[in-house]
Amino acid sequence: MKNLEDIMNLAAEAGLLKRVKRSGWWVVGIKNPESVADHSFRCAVIGYILAKMEKACAHTVTMMCLFNDLHEARINDAHKVASRYLNYTEAEDNAFRDQIEKLPKMIKDELGDWRNEYRAQKTKESMIARDADILECLFQAKEYSDQGIPQAKLFFKKAPSFLETKAAKSLWKSIKKWDSSKWWQKITEFKR
Repeated sequence: MKNLEDIMNLAAEAGLLKRVKRSGWWVVGIKNPESVADHSFRCAVIGYILAKMEKACAHTVTMMCLFNDLHEARINDAHKVASRYLNYTEAEDNAFRDQIEKLPKMIKDELGDWRNEYRAQKTKESMIARDADILECLFQAKEYSDQGIPQAKLFFKKAPSFLETKAAKSLWKSIKKWDSSKWWQKITEFKR
C-alpha cells in the first residue's frame, strides 16, 4: 500500500496527544490535568452513547470525536484565555489539513468530510459530537470538583448552555447530582 510512512507518521502524531495536556485546567489550578488523548477517548465513548440515545449514526459521531483534537499534536491545546487573543480556528484547520494531506485519498477525504461537518454544526451527528466534547469536559470538571478542587465547578456555569441535544442535557442533569468517586465501590463490595 502506498503512503505507509505517512500513515505511520499520523499515528505517531496521534500518540503525541498522550503527552499534550488539556491546558484549560491549569487556569483553575490543576497541576497535572488529563491529556488530549485521555479527553478524546472518553469523548468518543460519550459520543457513541449519545448517538445511540439520539438515534443518530454512532460511527460518524464517534469518528468526529476521535479526530476532533488531532491538530493539537501540532499546535497544542489552547485554553479560553489564549483563544481570546489568537485565531485558533484557522490554526486548527490549517494544522489538520496539513496532517491529512499525504494520506491515501479515501482516508484524507473521509477525515476532511468529518472535520467540515463538525465545523458546520448543521447535522445531528455534528451537534452530538460537540455535545460529547462539552460533556466530557463537564464529567472531568465534576471529577476534579469531587476530588476537592472547587474551582473546577466554574465550568458548570457556561458550558452546559452550549448543549444542544435532549440526551446531552439529560445526562448533564444527572452528572450534577452524581458522586464520581462512588461508581467503583459497588463493583468491589465483598460478596459472600
